[in-house]
Amino acid sequence: MTLFDVYPLFDIAIDHGKGCRVWDIDGNEYLDLYGGHAVISVGHCHPHYVEAVTRQVNKLGFYSNSVINPLQKELASRLGRISGYDDYRLFLINSGAEANENALKLASFHNGRTRVLSLEKAFHGRTSLAVEATANPKIIAPINANHHVTYLPLNDLEAWQREIEKGDVCAVIIECIQGVGGIRLATREFVQGLRRLCDKYNTVLICDEIQCGYGRSGKFFAHQYLDVKPDLITVAKGIANGFPMSALLISPKFKPVYGQLGTTFGGNHLACAAALAVLDIFEKENLVENARKVGEYLIKALSDAKLPHVAEVRGRGLMIGIELDIPYKEVRTRLVKEQKVFTGCSGTNTLRLLPPLTFGKAEADEFMEKLKTVLSQV
Repeated sequence: MTLFDVYPLFDIAIDHGKGCRVWDIDGNEYLDLYGGHAVISVGHCHPHYVEAVTRQVNKLGFYSNSVINPLQKELASRLGRISGYDDYRLFLINSGAEANENALKLASFHNGRTRVLSLEKAFHGRTSLAVEATANPKIIAPINANHHVTYLPLNDLEAWQREIEKGDVCAVIIECIQGVGGIRLATREFVQGLRRLCDKYNTVLICDEIQCGYGRSGKFFAHQYLDVKPDLITVAKGIANGFPMSALLISPKFKPVYGQLGTTFGGNHLACAAALAVLDIFEKENLVENARKVGEYLIKALSDAKLPHVAEVRGRGLMIGIELDIPYKEVRTRLVKEQKVFTGCSGTNTLRLLPPLTFGKAEADEFMEKLKTVLSQV
C-alpha cells in the first residue's frame, strides 16, 4: 500500500524540534515560521508539555464520554477564565472542521433554518457543510453543494444586511482575521454591525477562531479586538499544541439536548492533558502578550524595511501576511532550501507567517535578514 497523494510536499522529512526550530533527518536546522500550520502554540517539545502528556499516557490515555472526565471540567473552567468566557459552555471534539460542523448544526437546531452566510475567500474545513461554507469550488464535491451558503465580501456591511434582513438566515460564520484568505482583517464597524443584525433577526453569529484564535492575534481571541461576543466560537489548531483537538464555546442562549451532539474521541484524557499543559505555559510564560509584542515588532520591521517585492504587510500578533508583487512560490521555496526557513502561504502572492507563540525578537531579526537576502535575489 502507498499513501494517497493529496499533498504537494517539500522533499524534507522533519525528525525533531525544539522551541521555534525543527531539524530534518539529515541534521539540517530550520527556523519555523509556519508552526505546523498555526498548530504549534507553545513551541516544539516544550518540557512541561512533554512531561504532562507523558504522565497522562502512563496513567490513562482514553476512556469514552459515557463517564465523568475530571480533566474536561478542569479545562472548561480554566479556559473560561483565561479567555473571558466564564459563562459559556464547552463541547470538545477533534478537528477544526468538526468544530464548525457542530457550530452550524447547533445554530440550525436553535432557529430551525438552513441558510448560511460566509465570507468570500473563507476557509472553514473540508467536511460536509464546513466545506460548503469554504469559498473554494475546487474542494466542494457535488454531494456537498447543497446551496445552503451565500458568500459575501469582507467588510461590506450593506451586502450582509440585505441578506440577513430577508429573515431566513440560520447563521453568519466569519473569521475576524482570514487565514487562507490572505491575512485580511475584519473591521470593528463590520463585525459590530453583524452582531446587531444577528440579534435583530434571530441569526446565530459564529466566529471561526481556529487559526486566528488561541492567543495568536495578541488577544486570546481575534474578535476581542472588535468588542463583540459571538454566539458560538470555534477553536482548534493551537489548543493542544499538535495533539488532535478542537472545541466549541457555546453561549448561554443554547440549551443542551442529549443526543444532538456527540463524539467518540473528543475531549479524551490525553487530549485534555495536552490542552491543560498549553494553558499552563500560556500563563507562566505570558505567551498571548508575547504574541502581541513580537508581532507588533515584526510587522513594523517588515513595513519599515521597504524590502523589494513587498507590496503590503497585514496582520495582528503572530499571524502576519506579506503580500508580494510576484508569486510567492520562488520566494517560499528559496526561504526553505537556501535559508532554512519555513513559512506558509495564501493565494498566489502572500507569504503567511504563523510561528509558535514563543517566537522572540531575536528570531524575528533572523527571519528579516534571511527574507531580505531572498528578496534581493528574485
